[in-house]
Parts: sequence; C-alpha cells; structure tokens
Amino acid sequence: MNELHTLSATELMTLIRHKKLSPVEIVQASLDRAQALQPILNCFITLCGEQALQQAKQAERDITDGKPLGSLHGIPFTVKDLVNTAGVRTTFGTVLYQDNVPSEDAVSVARLKAAGAILIGKTTTPEFGSQPFTRSPLFGDTRNAWSAERTSGGSSGGAAVATAAGITPLAVATDGGGSTRIPAACNGVVGIKQSNGVIPHSQAQDIFGNQTYVTPTTRTVADTGLMMQAMAGDYAEDPWSIGLKPTDYAAASQRQGDLRGKRVRYCYGPVGRPLSNDARQRFDAGLKILEELGATLSPFEADDFIVEPIWRTINHTVWRARFTQLVQQHGDTFSATFRQQILSAEQFSAIEYQEAMFARTVLFKRLQKMFETADLFVTPTLTRTALPLNMDLFDPFELDGAHYDGVRTHWYPWTMVFNMTGHPAITLPNGFASDGLPTGIQFTTRFGADDELLGYASIFEQATGSDKAPLPTFM
Repeated sequence: MNELHTLSATELMTLIRHKKLSPVEIVQASLDRAQALQPILNCFITLCGEQALQQAKQAERDITDGKPLGSLHGIPFTVKDLVNTAGVRTTFGTVLYQDNVPSEDAVSVARLKAAGAILIGKTTTPEFGSQPFTRSPLFGDTRNAWSAERTSGGSSGGAAVATAAGITPLAVATDGGGSTRIPAACNGVVGIKQSNGVIPHSQAQDIFGNQTYVTPTTRTVADTGLMMQAMAGDYAEDPWSIGLKPTDYAAASQRQGDLRGKRVRYCYGPVGRPLSNDARQRFDAGLKILEELGATLSPFEADDFIVEPIWRTINHTVWRARFTQLVQQHGDTFSATFRQQILSAEQFSAIEYQEAMFARTVLFKRLQKMFETADLFVTPTLTRTALPLNMDLFDPFELDGAHYDGVRTHWYPWTMVFNMTGHPAITLPNGFASDGLPTGIQFTTRFGADDELLGYASIFEQATGSDKAPLPTFM
C-alpha cells in the first residue's frame, strides 16, 4: 500500500484487471496521501472523499459481478478548479465564486467518469487561471513539489503538484498560454496541450477563436495517452472537434524504437529571450539524446517568433470583456495583481485586437511551412527553473543574476506560440538543474499529428527513464 503512489495509471489498470488491487484500496490511498500532503503543498481547494469512496466501492462491486470495465476503471483523478464538476464546487480560484456548485460536468470530466475514473478533488488555480503562479486570496500559495521555497507555476499549479507528489496519476488541467506546460515543467511531470479540437472544450466562450484547452497532466506519456483516449472525440457543441478522425492515442503513447529518419528542428529561444546556463545545459543534454536516437538535428532561428505581444492583445481583450464589470463591482474580492491585469487590458482597441488575429494567422502559416521540412520542433519549455514562491507577475524577472521586465516575456516565450497556432505541444521531464529542481523540454508536431507527438515523446521518455524517476520526498 505504501508504494501505490508510485504507480502509473497504466500499471494500476493492469493490477485492477488481474484482481490484484481494488479500486477502494487505490482511492483510499490517494485520499490519505492528499490529506497528509495538503498542509505541505496546498494543492487542493476541495476534496470529495466520501463521494469518491462510494464510487470506488461500486467500482469494486462491478469487478466482482463481472461487468465490463472502462479503460480507467477505478483510477483516481483530480480536476483543476476552472473545470466544471457536477455537484462539486468550482470556484475559479476566486472568493467571489467560492460557493459555486455546477449542475453538470464539463465534457472532458464526463468522459473520464464514463471510462471509470473517480474524482477525488479539485486542484488549485489562480483567479480565473490568470497567472503563471498558483495563488489566490481564496487559498494562498501552492508550493512546488520539489521545494517549498519555489512556485508551483501556473495556472494549473495544483494539478501538476498533486500529480508530481503521487496523489493521483491523472489530472485535468487547462492551458491558455502555457498553463499546463509551465507547472508541468516546474514540477517534473508530463503536460500536453493538444491540437485544437482533439479534446472538446465545453466551457469556451469564444469557440471559434478559442486559444484555451482542457488538458491532461500525468507522470508518464502512456498515461497521457490513456487520458486523451478517454477525453477525445466529436462533441456537437465544439466545432473544432467535429469530424476529426478517430485515433488510438493510448497505443501511440507506448511507441518504442528510435527516431532514425526523423528531422528535428530546434531553437534555444526567440531573439532576445536568453536561457539560464542550467536550462541550456539540460536542453543540450536532451538534444544529444535525440541525436543518439537517430534523429537528424538542425537549428532554427526564431527571429519572427516573438508572440507575447500578440497573445497579450488577444488574451487581455478577452479578459476585458469577461472581467471588467466583475472587478468594478467586486474589486475588493480580487487580488491586486488580478485587478492590475484587467485594468491594463483597457489599452487595447478593437483594431489592435483584429490586427493580432491577423498576426495569429500568419504565425500559423509560418509554423505549418516549417513542418514541410521537419517532423519535430524542439525547444526548452522554460528559460529557467521554478521562480521564488513570493514572486509577483509584475516583479522583475531574474535569470543568472540579470534582471528583465516581464515574467511572461522571458520565462516562457515558447508556450504561448502554440496556443496561438493550435499545434500540439508536450513538455517532458528533462533532468534536474543545479538547484535540484526539474527542467522540461517541449516537443511540437504539425497540426493534428497528436499521435505522432505522443510517439516521439514515448521514445524520448524511455531513453531518459523519466517514467521511472523517483517522486519528491516529503516525510
């Protein structure tokens, strides 16, 4: 029982199907670990233990009765507190919605439940997922799984920390500019932002111009494939999802072999976006592994991939429409950082917004063109390891002793790109820096080639052994 937290969902499912492990044992172990680590990590806003145990007992009875089992039968999972869960409060990380209880699940959650997965709790997020740090007046700070002095990242910090800590093997996160991949890299887990439409988004308010994604966070690529297999597929209310070809993501995520004949383009960073020495060394180590796997590597100069101004114009205009009235009416319930972000959104005009949308189209075409001569695009996920816990979004950014303005500009210049273009991108653990914290490497493939992306990620993971790496030690 003491080792259950180290097992992946793939391993747990094998034990369940062979009746060597009970869903009740697994869920109870997850709840026990969540309660023990919550005072240390602060990664949950809500635990639903009684409900989860009732569902686990039913899952156990289904096994005894010989009923058909879903692909995730009895596997515990968490859901980020931006994603609706029927009968379980969804606060959006704000005091204003601390008692909000949705009447139905988001489609992604409903599909995981239909596959047999069991929700044990809601993980922390900053107010409306608005920061790369996970903190809110509602719950305080969520700490990094590897260091109490560092941020968990954001905005899916709770999801990444709970996964890294071995509380559950599966987590539902979201990603609007890197919000899955940033905390995944900070905490040494796998985080994917799939192609637009692969996993339907039932809460997007602008479904046609959508740049946000409901995403898996796991400790292994195989588990990511399992989640995608359950979550993906046509959904009548998300036009991006309609008509996509059925794909076996579970099989794709367990690909073996090498990368002979594959063309890899890589880039350290857009012009003017430096890497820390640690991040560069770890990225070079990752490139060497790709080369040893047989891939042909060639550099890519990203002179025209400074996308943060485009992302900010689009994203902040959306925030202005969504939140200005809330801030005006309930300003005292929000953090000063959130209020400042919403007020800063007032500077963008309708013309600037449309020009940014034009630029987004150009960016998509540019990236598509690159994949005519490449199979895989590889970058660092972040320019340095997790920032200090007390860092504010508007504080100067420190990198190897130098200071820069703009956390978004200089910490994660490579994540926002793929929210703008819709291409699939996955961050994988890529070893530890000299400060003892994880680093991440990001893979991207052509639009719609999510199965190929999972295959490349699986091969890299096997070569690095990150799927067998030890978990953080807390007690």
